[in-house]
Amino acid sequence: MISEKWMQISNGKISNVYLLYGTEAYFIEETIKKLKNKLEEDGEAEVIYFDLEEKNIEHVIYEADTLPFFSEKKLIIAKNAFFLKASEKGKEKIVHDTALLESWLKDPSSTAIVVFVAPYEKLDERKKITKAIKQTANVIEAAGLQIHDLKSWVLHEVSNEGKTITDEGVERLIESGGTNLVHLRTEIAKISTYIGEENEIDADTVKSLLVRTLEEDVFTLGNAYLSGRKSEAMAIYHDLLKRKEDPLKLNALIASQVRLMIQVSHLKKKGYHAQQIASQLKVHPYRVKLLFDNPLLHQEEKLLNTLNDLATVDLQLKSLNTNRDRILELFLLK
Repeated sequence: MISEKWMQISNGKISNVYLLYGTEAYFIEETIKKLKNKLEEDGEAEVIYFDLEEKNIEHVIYEADTLPFFSEKKLIIAKNAFFLKASEKGKEKIVHDTALLESWLKDPSSTAIVVFVAPYEKLDERKKITKAIKQTANVIEAAGLQIHDLKSWVLHEVSNEGKTITDEGVERLIESGGTNLVHLRTEIAKISTYIGEENEIDADTVKSLLVRTLEEDVFTLGNAYLSGRKSEAMAIYHDLLKRKEDPLKLNALIASQVRLMIQVSHLKKKGYHAQQIASQLKVHPYRVKLLFDNPLLHQEEKLLNTLNDLATVDLQLKSLNTNRDRILELFLLK
C-alpha cells in the first residue's frame, strides 16, 4: 500500500494534505524525503517545519495560506499532531483550535503541501478532527513490517547497496538490529561500505560489525540471568553502565521482557501460534518468534517470582538516590 503512495508521488500525483500516522519512523522519513525530492525537481524546495506540541495549528494554516517565495509550492511538515489521538484533558502543553483546522481542510491551500505527522500507534477515531482529516488527506499508515515483509525489505535495501546477503545474514541482522527500519538501514549502509569490493554479506560479517541495540543487550541480559549465567549477566550489565544507561530504565526493560515471556507462555499453552500471539499482544512478530521456543517459558512460576522481585527493585531504585547501580547489581547476583 505504501509503495503505491510513493509511486504516486514519483509520478507527480501529489496531494495538498497528507496524514502520516504510525510508529515506524522509516516510512515517515522516506515519505517526506520523496515529497521533498519531487519538489526539488522543479527547483529549490521551500520546506517549513512545525512542532504541534510547541506551536498552535494557526501557525500552520497561516503559513499554508501564504504564497511561497522560491517555488510554486511549499512543503509544510506539521509534526506531533497529538490532537488526533486520545489524550487526557488538561495535560496538553498547548490547545489547538481544531474547529479552525476542520474549516480549513474543506478548502486547503493550492500552493502548499501540508503533511501532518502523528507518530502514534492509534488515532482517536471518535474525534471530529480525526474523521475530518482522514476524509480530506491522503492517508499513509507507517506501520511496522511483518516478518516476511521485513526480510524482503532487508533484501531490497541490501540490493540497493549493490550487495547480496545470505539467509543467515538476514536472520542475524534482524535478530541483532531489531525491527527499527531506520536503524537497520543505517547498519546495512555501514556494512556495505565496510566490505568494499566484496559482494556478499554473511552472518559473521553482520555479527562483527552490527551495533547492538539496547533492547538486544537487555534481552540477552535477561536470558542470561534467568538461565543462571550470572557472570554473563553481570558483564552485560557493567557494559551498559559504562554506556551511561540508567539502572531504572534497565530494570523496566527487563521487567517488560519477563512480562512478555509470561504472556507468550500463557497464550502458547492455550494453543495460540506465534503470529496469533503477536497479534493478540500487539507486539512485533519477531519479538514473539525469539521467545516462542525458549525453554524458560516452561518455568512460569520462576518468571512470576522474577517479575515480583523486579517490582521491588523498581521501588528501591525510585526511593534511594545513592548506590542505584548497586541495587540492580545485587538483584542480578541472586
